[in-house]
Parts: sequence; structure tokens; C-alpha cells
Amino acid sequence: MAFTFQDFPNARDDLRADVLAGLAAHPRTIPPKYFYDDAGCRLFEAICTQPEYALCRTEQALMHARLADIAAAIGEIECIVEPGAGDCSKVRLLLDALRPTRVVLIDIAGAPLAAAAQALASDYPAVDVNALAMDFLRDLESAGPWLSAGERLVYYPGSSIGNFPPAAASDLLTRFRHLAGPAGRLLIGFDLKKDPALLHAAYNDAAGVTAAFNLNLLTRLNRELDADFDPASFRHYAFYNPVAGRVEMHLVSLRPQDVNVAGTRFHFAEGETLHTEHSYKYRSDEFAALARAAGWQPAGEWLQDGFAVQLYR
Repeated sequence: MAFTFQDFPNARDDLRADVLAGLAAHPRTIPPKYFYDDAGCRLFEAICTQPEYALCRTEQALMHARLADIAAAIGEIECIVEPGAGDCSKVRLLLDALRPTRVVLIDIAGAPLAAAAQALASDYPAVDVNALAMDFLRDLESAGPWLSAGERLVYYPGSSIGNFPPAAASDLLTRFRHLAGPAGRLLIGFDLKKDPALLHAAYNDAAGVTAAFNLNLLTRLNRELDADFDPASFRHYAFYNPVAGRVEMHLVSLRPQDVNVAGTRFHFAEGETLHTEHSYKYRSDEFAALARAAGWQPAGEWLQDGFAVQLYR
């Protein structure tokens, strides 16, 4: 078993600066990457099991049903790179089908990544497993020393690309192209535009798991930035904006209140929001245009129940 774990501590150093800048901005916002402390990771796993949130199940079903076709379209590759690998569960199907010699797994949540990647290395002893605990939005190019010289596939499932506005998504796709190399490929999953009622329900599950996930961000800030948010004074609020083509997630202040964060005081008016996430939805042709603008050429598409997986070269 070949297993390497590399921690990039500077991934943690941005939290204070990003949060203070976001709270000082108008409207107030915090990058969604900070959802994923240990509790946030567990809550997101629970979100994926909720009946209203079909995205993860649909993608998994699509990948199982069309794996042979997807693998044939990808062809032979030596290395799989998965930014935002999380619990490393999604890449297992591709390891079985493509049999690469190396996998590079990247995630900002270092401890969960290390545990999941080590388990993966135990299950796939013929694969060189490399886990990089980093904020790939800033440090993606630092992954270079762990890449193989052969053909590479960048794998970005789960509709994570939807967390970026189109211009930022195009920039990220361009960086993925450089990461993949001249002969590289990109396999990416994204949520399609659909009935707004379905999208609203997906982010407002009856069990309140998404609400707990959103509010856990405040608990994390209290713990790590010596903040004094009262989570009971904020409410989860999510809705689909059909004009912008995105779900927006906010925390709404239920009363006028002052909050101290890392020694700085911020005033929230009643009804003022803290924007924590947006999730863009696309038509297939819209996303293909975005990818072409980033230098990728379409090489395959598979659709199921409002979800798309596309392959690019």
C-alpha cells in the first residue's frame, strides 16, 4: 500500500481574514468552503440521505448505470485527480473501472480526508494514493509534485461547480485544464435546471438537516474565531432564484444584534442576511458553453433525472 498525506496548514489561515472581510462587506457573505468542519462534514452526509435532496443519489445511480460507457469514453488514464474529495467514496467507482496507478485526493478538511484516503489505500493496494489537505481554490497548482507524468483525469462530481458564479466557474475550469495537462480529461457532474419547487424542497428538507448545516457555520465561528453568535437568533433561509439560475442560502438575523468576531464587532439589523452559499443550476448547453470558453472540448454526456455528467478533453 502506497499512501501519502500532505497537510498545507495555510489552508486554515484564511478563515479569520475571509470571515472578517465577508462580514464587513455589503451584503455580508462567507465562503461556503467553511461549512466543512467535522460537524459540517457529518451534516452534509446526512443531507445527502434526505428524501428531498436527490442530487447525490441520482448522481450515484447514473454513475453505476452508465459506468461502462463513461469508462470507455474516458479511455486509459494513469492518474485521477479529485478536488474536493470529501469522504473519497465517489472515486471508488472510477478506480474499479479505469484502474489508474495513482490518485490525488484534495480537500480542505484535512483530518476526514486523511482517514478516508488511508482507507482507500488499504482497499486499493495497487494504487498510489496521495491525499492533500489544502484549499484548492488557492493552492491547486501546488498539487503538481504529486501528479503523474502520464494522462490525467480531473474528476469533479457532486455539482460542486455550482457553488461558483459562472465567471469564477470558468476560471476554475481553466485551472482544471492546466492541472489535467495537454492530453488530460475532465469528468464533471452538475445539477440541471428543473421545477423550482423541487429545488426549494431540496434545500429546505423537512427534517431540518440543511438548516442545521447552515447554522453550524456560526457554531464553528464561535469556536475558532472567539465569536459570540447566538444561533437561535438566526434562521436558515434558502430559495431558488430563476432569473439568476441559482439556489441561494442565507442566515437571517431575527432581531437587531451585535456580534463580536475575532475582536471585531458587527451589527446586524433585524432581517439582515448573511449569505452562505449559492448553487447554480445549468442546462446542458449552458454548461458546455462555459467549458468551451475554458478551453475544453465536449467528449460525452450522460443524463438522469435532472442531473448531468459530462466528459471533456
